Amino acid sequence: MIIKIKSRLLFACAAAILCTALAAALLLNSDQSVSVNEEKTFIKWVDFRVSYEAMDKALKADINSVDEEVKLNWIEILSYLAVRYGGNFSNYRAKDMDALIAKLKSGESIESLTKDMKHYSYYFEAYTAVLGGFVGPYEIQVADENNPGKKVWVQKYGLKVFSPIAGGYYFNHYDDFGNSRSYGFTRSHLGNDLMGSVGTPIVAVETGRVEALGWNQYGGWRIGIRSLDSKRYYYYAHLRKDHPYVKTLKEGDIVKAGDVIGYLGMTGYSRKENVNNINVPHLHYGMQLVFDESQKETIAEIWIDVYKIIKLLNRNRSPVSYNSETKEFERIYDIRFHNMQQ
Repeated sequence: MIIKIKSRLLFACAAAILCTALAAALLLNSDQSVSVNEEKTFIKWVDFRVSYEAMDKALKADINSVDEEVKLNWIEILSYLAVRYGGNFSNYRAKDMDALIAKLKSGESIESLTKDMKHYSYYFEAYTAVLGGFVGPYEIQVADENNPGKKVWVQKYGLKVFSPIAGGYYFNHYDDFGNSRSYGFTRSHLGNDLMGSVGTPIVAVETGRVEALGWNQYGGWRIGIRSLDSKRYYYYAHLRKDHPYVKTLKEGDIVKAGDVIGYLGMTGYSRKENVNNINVPHLHYGMQLVFDESQKETIAEIWIDVYKIIKLLNRNRSPVSYNSETKEFERIYDIRFHNMQQ
């Protein structure tokens, strides 16, 4: 009996010490801690249906206001209208944006205009995840008009992301997001197919880190690049047989917006590597949003329709040239950012 009592006392003491230690740890880390029963809160779904016309107009308003007294933010503008339209931009009217811009230029703040909008914060966070790395200051090389063959650096503010298809190369596409696919299992198409010629140089849309490189039975040779703010994961698939991507490229590399990363092809739909089982050569281009790392490599992934985004990016193409020594295509005009997180 004495032995049992001592055992219980020892167990109770140990439990008390453990609880005290846990409580102390929670107090020390109270800013970062989540209770056992509290679910992490983050956006779990985004249906990006902003029209090309709205993005185009908001983008121009942002760029044109860079030196004005009131600097406009295109994501704030689009988020405000998203609340008005319930996210459905088939209801978009240019005069609605004009009215908002007029209020902002007259001195009203976006905070005061949205203080009673229940869903504004959701749309702003969601649209920032989609478009957050697209616009800002940067420097880019251009041809020197006074010295043929020379390049000079110029400072700019505007769209600092590129079409995934290099400048000078033809492609066509249509809005095929959500269409049915049957290889392996019936599923939805979670990207946009850009039809072009085998060997067409593919460039990085945004500056980011290479997270995936190699063979995938569905996408064939593919490249996955994560934006530097970790919110966007870009997926480039069905790359060329035998020479799918730039040979020096490896996982962990940082690539800049407009850098050549690979070549359009028709690989995929095979467990065996380096097989052309795609009927029409094209680039499958997709964008996944990541609000929490639990959304990677899971059924909880968020892929958005990028068709209209591709139309927007088409105004910014990265010209390339062939390097006979490396047997790779390379960008002609370099780009640089003072803050690589931009």
